[in-house]
Amino acid sequence: MPLTKEEKKEVLEELSEKIDKQKSIAFVDFTRLKVKDLSDLRKTMKKQDSELKVAKKTLIAIALKNKNISLDMAKLQGEVALGFGYADEVSPFRIIHNFAKTNENLKLLGGLVSGEFYGKDQAIALAQMPSKEELVAKLFFAGKNSIFGIFNILQSNLSILKVKG
Repeated sequence: MPLTKEEKKEVLEELSEKIDKQKSIAFVDFTRLKVKDLSDLRKTMKKQDSELKVAKKTLIAIALKNKNISLDMAKLQGEVALGFGYADEVSPFRIIHNFAKTNENLKLLGGLVSGEFYGKDQAIALAQMPSKEELVAKLFFAGKNSIFGIFNILQSNLSILKVKG
């Protein structure tokens, strides 16, 4: 059943609010995905400060155009849903990519990061990047290992001086 003008207006307003809050948007094709799987994906995304929104392509195009984001929706095949990332830029891509590994009917089509469109391959590359927390942890441990290395070198130099002295 088609949406009324009032319903379309509400969807546009909701999309506009989400576009304002987002750090990135992942475009996903959910054609032939079971309702239960779609619901599971929504729950998974919500737990990680992301959100999945299903809308008609024409309404998505209008909402993006109203926010001065140009995107040819004809590039996106199938039934399209938007994965909004609120916490960081990579999370919606990672969640969708990981979910698609076990659900062949879900396909990552691309995405927007800082207003720039990324195609399917670039979106998958983003999905495979470590999270901010992982990068910070690696940096911390790399710095920690360097400090311990310097400490050990100094310690061994002191022990050599003790043996000679």
